[in-house]
Amino acid sequence: MTTTSHPLDRFPITRQWPAAHPQRLQLYSLPTPNGVKVSILLEELGLPYEPHRIAFDRNEQLSPAFLSLNPNNKIPAIIDPDGPGGRPLALFESGAILWYLAEKTGRFVPADQMARYETLQWVMWQMGGVGPMFGQVGFFHKFAGKDYEDKRPRDRYVAESARLLRVLDERLEGRAWIMGDEYTIADIAVLPWVRNLVGFYGAAELVQFDRFKQVGRVLEAFLQRPAVQRGLTIPAAP
Repeated sequence: MTTTSHPLDRFPITRQWPAAHPQRLQLYSLPTPNGVKVSILLEELGLPYEPHRIAFDRNEQLSPAFLSLNPNNKIPAIIDPDGPGGRPLALFESGAILWYLAEKTGRFVPADQMARYETLQWVMWQMGGVGPMFGQVGFFHKFAGKDYEDKRPRDRYVAESARLLRVLDERLEGRAWIMGDEYTIADIAVLPWVRNLVGFYGAAELVQFDRFKQVGRVLEAFLQRPAVQRGLTIPAAP
């Protein structure tokens, strides 16, 4: 009896998380603010994909299999069996994955070259500012850092997060989305982190979120999208 090999077989991660559908894009993730960026975009695109849950409570992100795909031991990561030139592409970093999928499909990124770079600018703004700063607020407000008596670290990150929200609020004045009328990967990058800050982290009062009317308006519109609602739960808990 012979077995048929598939190009994905050469990736060690598929031995720990076997691909039931190797012809589909493989997503290795958790429904965190960074993880759901990719599941939301995949749901918006309607691309066939197979999600695999990387259990942080079992330190699966530190397993040799996962590290073979992402040596930085973070989610999300993907393998696209139909990458450039028809060859499999392994990719990590949520911003890079968003850009790759948008360029591959020609969707959720403007056709105009100048607007494309402006969209990329806002994705990089999220990666370099919003994610790290909002995450630190979460640590010092919700997780272990909340027990520190010295509140100066928390307050520093709260102040910077509020500044970033103000930048976003001003950008959204008179616009439906970050890039105007067009919903793009910039929104998909930024808005899950806003949701997490005021929801899961419970920091709305700390950052005085009610001041940022435009951010609140656009966040509400984002959360009404069916693809967003689906993507926020992927990969599902067992």
